[in-house]
Amino acid sequence: MKQFVAAVLSLALATPIFAQGGITMSDPLKTASSLTVSDIQSISPALGRYAREDIVDGLWKRPQLSARDRSIVALSILIARNQSIDMAHYMNVAMDSGVTPREVSEIITHLAFYSGWSNAMSAVVVAKGIFAQRKIGTDQLPEASSKLLPLDAASEANRAASVDKTVGPVSPGLVQYTTDPLFKDLWLRPDLKPRDRSLVTISSLIANGQMAQLTPHLNKAMDNGLTKDEAGEVIAQATEHNPSSSEKRIEYFV
Repeated sequence: MKQFVAAVLSLALATPIFAQGGITMSDPLKTASSLTVSDIQSISPALGRYAREDIVDGLWKRPQLSARDRSIVALSILIARNQSIDMAHYMNVAMDSGVTPREVSEIITHLAFYSGWSNAMSAVVVAKGIFAQRKIGTDQLPEASSKLLPLDAASEANRAASVDKTVGPVSPGLVQYTTDPLFKDLWLRPDLKPRDRSLVTISSLIANGQMAQLTPHLNKAMDNGLTKDEAGEVIAQATEHNPSSSEKRIEYFV
């Protein structure tokens, strides 16, 4: 497990986001962006070819992750990086792939804690337009306060003890802030499954290079049902790795 997490970390550190993607064309098998193929090719024929061959006909057709999971990863990355040009495209892709309005709402809320409130507010603006187009009302959204899922008391006690030991002496307020609203509330909200929350979280951490938090969240993701193969494929979906630097990073984390 340690070597697997180390390998994931080394790939995640490597290079920028590979997949992005508008309101009118929501099928990832047709377009990798809100821009049309002709728009892309009018400036860069090669970029149009790469988008078609490597993303549309390649990455998105790999069997290791479902289209739903890939759309959650892509949308989470775009929100985490505040890359709004293709956010609407992949929000539509997500809903066309089976992600519900409730889940989209929860993804945005979850990412406010992991990628910043301003990024979440940008996503709210995009989602407001899409929800209006799709005639999604407030009755299709999660409640502000829901009946929470059961807390794994032992796991939470271990997490809290570790955070209190490392962070408590420096910032007791941060310990409380991450414990009460985050792990005793947000992570227990029922309208996004724990596995999907983990998928959203590790996508955001990878997108923003937050490696210090990635190892515990990869372990949490597997506890929540994400397999090793799926976790590895999240890296393929999220980043284009740099082989020349991978070995040094693996050595650093092993």
